[in-house]
Order: sequence, then C-alpha cells, then structure tokens
Amino acid sequence: MSEIHSTNNLTKKACFYFQNDVLPSWNKSIKALRSAENILQQAADLALIDACAESIIAKVMHDPSLLGEPMRNVTTTDDDSENDENAYKPNVRRRLFVLDWKSEDLTLLSIPLYEPIIRAMVQRKVPLEYVASSLFEYLNKWVFSDTEGGEDDPLTCEKNSQRVIIEAVERLLPQERGLIPISLLSQMLQSAIILDAHTECKTGLEIRIGKQLDQATVKDLLIPAQGYAKEERYDTESVKRILKNFYSNYASTDKSGLVVVAELVDNFLAEVSSDIDLKLNTFLSLAELSQAATGGTNRNSDGMYRAIDIYLDKHRYLTDWEREEVCRVLDSSKMSPEACEHAAQNEKLPIRVMVQILFSVQLKLKDTVSKKIQGSPDNRLLKLEEDERGTSSNEEEIMKAEIEKMGSKVVKLEKECDTMRREIQRGDSQHKNQKGKTSIWKEMKRKLGCMTSLHEPNCHVKKKKVHPPK
Repeated sequence: MSEIHSTNNLTKKACFYFQNDVLPSWNKSIKALRSAENILQQAADLALIDACAESIIAKVMHDPSLLGEPMRNVTTTDDDSENDENAYKPNVRRRLFVLDWKSEDLTLLSIPLYEPIIRAMVQRKVPLEYVASSLFEYLNKWVFSDTEGGEDDPLTCEKNSQRVIIEAVERLLPQERGLIPISLLSQMLQSAIILDAHTECKTGLEIRIGKQLDQATVKDLLIPAQGYAKEERYDTESVKRILKNFYSNYASTDKSGLVVVAELVDNFLAEVSSDIDLKLNTFLSLAELSQAATGGTNRNSDGMYRAIDIYLDKHRYLTDWEREEVCRVLDSSKMSPEACEHAAQNEKLPIRVMVQILFSVQLKLKDTVSKKIQGSPDNRLLKLEEDERGTSSNEEEIMKAEIEKMGSKVVKLEKECDTMRREIQRGDSQHKNQKGKTSIWKEMKRKLGCMTSLHEPNCHVKKKKVHPPK
C-alpha cells in the first residue's frame, strides 16, 4: 500500500486525507481521537495522537471559547437567587451559518487523552478561566452526573474510574484565587471524600477552598462525614484544616476578610451544634480558631452566643464545668443589648456567666453615660446632663441590686447544698424522723418542690391519689 509498488497508493491517500480533511476540522480531530481509543498504542506509534492533539491545541489558542465560556463566580453578596442553579454553567454562544462549528466536545475523551491535552494548553498559556470551564464540564459529565455512560462511551462511571478522574482534574486545576467558584470546589471535595481519593487530592482541594474562604457560605462547609467510625454528622476535621489554610495564607492588612470568615464559622457552629454527637472539644476548637483570628476587632459576639445557646440546648447532659467551658469562648462585652437581655433570662447558661453578662451591661451603661457627659461642651445642657445622670444613676442602682441579689442567691444555694451533702453523709436518719421537727434535707425538698421519696426520680411530678378498691 506504499509508493514503492505504485504511485498514489492507499497510504498516500490516507495521509493526504488525514492532513487535509481531519486535522483542519475540530469535530473530525476529536472523532479521530475517540476512534483511536481502542488502538491507542498503535495510533501513538504512528504519531496520529500527537497530530490530532496539536491541531486541537492550536485551535484553542486561536479561539479559547472552544473550551466553553468562563464560569461566573457568584459571591455570597449576590442577591439574585433565581439564577443560582445556572450561575456556574458556561454561557452557550450560538453561531449561525458557520461551517464546522463545535458539536464535539473534549469531555468525550478518556482521561489518558484528555489530561495531556489540557496540560499542554496550560503550558502554552491558554487563558485559565477557559481551562477551568472545560475541567468542570468534564467533572459534570463523568463524576457529578447521575447518568451512566452508554456502550459507546470511552469511559465508565464506576467508582474506581470516577476516583481516577477526580484526582486527575485536581492536578490540572489552576491555583489562582477566585478563578473557580468555591461551591464547585466544595462539591468536588465531597466527591473526593466519598470516592476515597488520594490524600494529596483532598489536601489540594482544601487548600484551594481555604484561599477563598471569605466567599463561602455555610452550605459549602457542610461536608458529610464518611465511614462507619465517624460519630459526628459532618466532617469537622476537614473544616478545621480549611480554616487553618485560610488564616496561614491571609496576607492582607485589611481585617474585614477575617471578620467575614469568623462570622461564617459562627453560623457553621450554629448549624452543626444541633448534632447530638458533636463533641465538646470539636466545638471549642472551632470556636477558638474563630476567636483567635479576630482578636482586636470589634466583631459582634451574637453569632457565637447563638451557637452556644443551641449547643447547650441539644446537649443537656453536660456538667456544670463543661457548660462553663462552652461559655469560655463567649465575649460578653461584644454582645448586643438584645442578646444580653436574652442571656440574662437563659436558664441554660451557668449562673457565673449570667452575672458576668449583667456586669458587662452595667459597664457599657456607665461608659455611655460618661461619654455623653464629656461630649457636651455647652453649659446650657448642664440641667439636662444632671437629669440624665440621675436617670442613669437609678438604672445603675437597679442593675447593681440585681447583681447583688443574684450573687446572694448563689452563695445561699452553695451553703444549702453543702449542708445537704453533710447531712446525707452523716446519715442521721433518727434526726430526719424526729416528730415536730423538719430536717434540713426535708426543708430543701420543700423549697425545691420535691416532697416525694428519695428513690423516685421525677420528684417534681405530683403522685396521683389512688383510692382503694371498694
């Protein structure tokens, strides 16, 4: 079939057709690569693979939109929620009356062919936003999609193949901040965890998410825990690593990004606090990461208070010491008046914390009054200042009385509990049954509304009167 035997033989005709009809066409070049899937080694030996790849790369360098339109990166500040589903889909550009317009897509290729072509495009400085668009189209087709490939597809969507794909795409992803929407990175990380991808793959995705964590929402951090050994509902360890990556890479002198992420962590804690299996150490470690990064700022503590309130409500079994440990991360001086008012009536909080909150309210009130007095230069306002001073003085007296009343209750309760403990240890049953006298233990039960036997657990519930049968 060569020119040795006769001119214009089959080999010459095939090469002429390949060079003049296949390579100049985008569609035919991709179809040729797909046809070579079954004879990949032979096609590579004949340089057919390199020729098709080179033709595709050259066309993309001339027109990057062949890879798809760049994704629109929607931040958390966008109010248009109607287009959320289509926010990250490339825009479809219609071209009428143009021959050989793209109908074939690179995402149809298998990963052994797709990966080197994309890598070559990156090396030749194809705009990265177009490369990222093609990568996520590939993921949508072979990993994120619920539909399985047909018999003619070069890939299968089995678990092992999906893991290979997601590891390869992670290696190809650009490192630049903000180029890829964080919601897609989060989706990719969750898939990598489910598919048990290599540690390097998951670490790389966590680093990318950490670089732009200030653009994330709580939903992006709700990564379900995997494996039978996982007790908690969400993968909080992964969130910790993402937070550490963000703080270690944050180089801006503007602390607004730190405040945004701290508020994100507060909302995340409020979301996961309803998990009954969320451990105390996990809650505290996440809260401490948030607090340490925003030290010295005027960040409001209402979000942290809300998370603590939910955690204490869902974990009623905590001891007094553990409840105080939870409240240790709360800065009462940065709580709003509404939050302080709620906390002052919150029975789930330890008494010491409630007193501390009331004391901080008193200090705020005193500071506000002092600033008003110092900021009034006109002597004609002297009378008004005196009236305000009198009013604030009354309010301070009332607050001080409330704090003293609360403190006296605490001291009294501690004394009574200590006396009750000694009474139980002494086991003075004769003293308890003395006629005409009320023991300290019985007095305590009366005060607590608990007049039933020591062996009955629900002492606040009155026993129904049972009449003997007639």
